Amino acid sequence: MYYLKTENSFDAAHFLSGYVGKCANLHGHRWKVEAQIKGEALEADGEKRGMLVDFSDIKTALKEVTDWFDHSMIYEKGSLQNATIQALQMEGFLLREVAFRPTAENFAKYFYKKLEERGYAVHQMVVYETPNNCAVYEEA
Repeated sequence: MYYLKTENSFDAAHFLSGYVGKCANLHGHRWKVEAQIKGEALEADGEKRGMLVDFSDIKTALKEVTDWFDHSMIYEKGSLQNATIQALQMEGFLLREVAFRPTAENFAKYFYKKLEERGYAVHQMVVYETPNNCAVYEEA
């Protein structure tokens, strides 16, 4: 089995609605996302001969799905009042609503599924919320 790994990062704010502790407050992270792709066979012909996946392709795909969140405020659907959302939008803030609680664990699964939708055989997705804390998602 072959494995390729690439990473990208983005800066974004979030909060955890209903959480008791510091993370209930709006705060930011430099999120680091590592994608690991798997496969048993390398390309046999053409310009990609000897490659599992062109690093350029997987780097671009990961960058596209992570950059959508860059320099935004991420919030869970239903966690903010409409008036709050409208006020933030009127101020020109970039808001990104997600259907899940914006934890590192949920982001790991989210990015896994996003790359899988693009046709990649994803082995594992790792999301660092801080330099010392990460969540890992993989499927059996």
